[in-house]
Amino acid sequence: MSYAVALPMGGIAGWAFLKRTQAAQLQTFSNSSVIQRDTSYFRENIARVETAEQLVNDRRLLAVALGAFGLKEDLENRFFIRKVLESNPVDRDSLAFRLSDKRYLELSRAFGFGSPGFARTTRPGFADEIVARYETRQFQIAVGEQDENMRLALAAEEELSALSERRLSETGKWYLVMGTPPLRKVFETALGLPASMASLDLGQQLNIFREAAQKRLGSDSVTEIAGPEKREKLIRQFLVRAEAGGFSAFTPGAAALTLLQSASGAGARI
Repeated sequence: MSYAVALPMGGIAGWAFLKRTQAAQLQTFSNSSVIQRDTSYFRENIARVETAEQLVNDRRLLAVALGAFGLKEDLENRFFIRKVLESNPVDRDSLAFRLSDKRYLELSRAFGFGSPGFARTTRPGFADEIVARYETRQFQIAVGEQDENMRLALAAEEELSALSERRLSETGKWYLVMGTPPLRKVFETALGLPASMASLDLGQQLNIFREAAQKRLGSDSVTEIAGPEKREKLIRQFLVRAEAGGFSAFTPGAAALTLLQSASGAGARI
């Protein structure tokens, strides 16, 4: 990156500084030559793309598309990404829908190559929508080069804000939380839950997340947690616990996890 984010400290104080300066820093970052070169090319060429094959065959366009959803590490996995893009995002049996990482589903939904009708790439405002996401994601990466916890906090804030507007059930929103790696990491750390709980049944994970959220945040509703007050509380708890080392064996969620793992182990021995 050609622009180094100003982040003189970490933790809660660093977060407060970042929030005060975020708009100005993001604007400066977006105006940098590297970002401008990538986004200008995307704006000028994306409307000509009507199929997933055309997109994956243009490396520069694909880099921006994947970067907008935090999936730039898949730039070389063009066959896989093409299949994701060609998936119908409303079909529960499609590849994009079945993948546990819901960023792929968001990518498929945004471009619409697998949806009935025309791809969204030709619609007015589409390029600006993806470019805005790309600039935000790349800024988060630049923040992460200074402090990874700050990057995760910014990503969680963005994801929760978007999630609050989705017309989904609370259970559906929790599954998106659990299926979006940066957001899941923030919740796990803030609630004192270990990453190893991902090996449990999804229903069990959901119960643990909701119980821990109720006790630590005062609500087990993602919609409420996505609101400004509880979202800030979540992020601050994440930053404090991340600096302190994260998971604690003495949290309510950890106790529930221990009981579930013990029960699973006992069942395996019967």
